[in-house]
Amino acid sequence: MSAERFFLIGATHHRVPLEVREKLSLTSDAAFALQAELTAMSGLREYAVLSTCNRVEFYGVAETSDAAARVTAAFCARQKFDLTEFARISLNLRGREAIQHLLEVAAGLDSQIVGENEIFGQVKDAYAAAQARGSTGPVLNRVFQKGFQAAKHVRTNTGITEGQVSVANVAVELAVNIFGAIKDTRILLVGAGEIGEKTAKAFQSRGAAALTVASRRLERAMELASSLGASAMPFEQFESRLNEYDVVVCATSAPGVVVTHAATKMAMHKRPARPLFFIDQALPRDVEPAVAKIDNVFLYNLDDLAKIADENRAAREAELVKCRSIIAEKAEALWRQVAAQVAALGNSTGEEPALQRKETV
Repeated sequence: MSAERFFLIGATHHRVPLEVREKLSLTSDAAFALQAELTAMSGLREYAVLSTCNRVEFYGVAETSDAAARVTAAFCARQKFDLTEFARISLNLRGREAIQHLLEVAAGLDSQIVGENEIFGQVKDAYAAAQARGSTGPVLNRVFQKGFQAAKHVRTNTGITEGQVSVANVAVELAVNIFGAIKDTRILLVGAGEIGEKTAKAFQSRGAAALTVASRRLERAMELASSLGASAMPFEQFESRLNEYDVVVCATSAPGVVVTHAATKMAMHKRPARPLFFIDQALPRDVEPAVAKIDNVFLYNLDDLAKIADENRAAREAELVKCRSIIAEKAEALWRQVAAQVAALGNSTGEEPALQRKETV
């Protein structure tokens, strides 16, 4: 029964389209409320939540057989998502398989763009957040820390990261295909977070010089603009000035659309002969999907970019097989290390709520 007590519940891009991932995406407020609920949940000894554009996953250590099901129910209730539908599309792994999945995620093997770098940092951030709120203990601490070592080993000793393996690089290549040389291309970055910043830097690395940053927090836009040698714009102005730009990179954390069909159509009336290229890296999406129907407008979201990047995957297939073999071996060894700890939980009934008495390793 020990394997049943270490669980993974999640939904990822493999089985869940973008429009459904939007519904499952946790806002900061929803995540905070859900984490408080999970922390107080009896029978759940440890947990960590990984929420990115391509996945929402719950890693847990259970003291009772129904804890994983109650985590699922709490999440679906919070997101107002049908439990039966979630069961149809979700991952539900236990024991060694759950550990292997985490290691593959951290190494970039399970990403839409295989070998991409961002996910490793996202997993580390999720673990750090779980540690900070006291929801990890000896099992998850060991699993995540050893998982990071395994991921680093794979990324260092194989060729999985070679080639064009980031959303930012794919976006830049698309812009080059549309505009040719991008030295004089005017670029607007809407949102001043890490993902948008990486895309802006990718454009600059290819020679783009005219870059403007817009963010709901003007001080953050000015800070990022200063670091990039760019200019800043008040957020409330960007829609009325869309016609001034050739490429618009959208990467906000807004709960809904920030670029409308109406504003884009108005912009194109002012620049009918020049294409307008949107890169929507947000979840939920920043750009209204109907924008793609406007003449001379190009709109690519996360799934679109991943499909294009997948064309480069063939060159890395041999490395992918090698990586998975390494990860499987390390997952098996790691599961043997933690299985006894997990099995011992079956004898821990009657104690105080587990999340109030965490240990570290």
